[in-house]
Amino acid sequence: MRVIADSKKIKPQTKSTQKRAFDAQTFLDSAGIARRVAEFPRKTTIFAQGDPAKTIMHIQQGTVKLSVVNGAGKEAVVAVLGPGDFFGEGCLAAQPIRIGAATATTTTTVLVIEKNEMTRVLHAEHEFSDRFISYMLTRNIRIEADLVDQLFNSTEKRLARALLLLARYGMDDQPQGVLPKISQETLADTIGTTRSRVNLFMNKFKKMGYIKYNGGLQINGSLLSVVLHD
Repeated sequence: MRVIADSKKIKPQTKSTQKRAFDAQTFLDSAGIARRVAEFPRKTTIFAQGDPAKTIMHIQQGTVKLSVVNGAGKEAVVAVLGPGDFFGEGCLAAQPIRIGAATATTTTTVLVIEKNEMTRVLHAEHEFSDRFISYMLTRNIRIEADLVDQLFNSTEKRLARALLLLARYGMDDQPQGVLPKISQETLADTIGTTRSRVNLFMNKFKKMGYIKYNGGLQINGSLLSVVLHD
């Protein structure tokens, strides 16, 4: 991990700044919030299962894999997150230790916010609080959809859906289109199948024109037809 910058506490608002509407994203990116920006190389553990839960993180760039390991040592991928996503938020609900691990799957930059600072901001800045609650509700809905997807959909549909989610199709921001490098092993773990099955369907998607490799993995919106097809 490389710490890029540390910053100071938020400065008191002046009369002019108090009149302006609070911009949550500007707030996260500002140099005023007490936080540090850290960079993690690919395959670096950001935090391990069982570590003390003291911070919440916001992804600035890159991708992060969230996973859990059972007593027998078998790993299950819970989610693969990208820019704009929060993780480690369990500490806000009095979670003393991390119940899973977070690993950078590409070179990743994250905003690391101390639990006490995040709690203070959620109480002080209502627009940011509303944004954060909306994000968490959306995340919970996605986790439920992931479970339904895992239980009822074919491997092909699960892979197509995972790729579209990674490309952020259907999100408020613009789709990424070209994804950073992500291994077929990670995709296989994410959708609960084998690497050979992922390779089979990735080749099929490529032949159908749904994806192509052009300095990265490029996702065509037509891939949605695989998810919608009965």
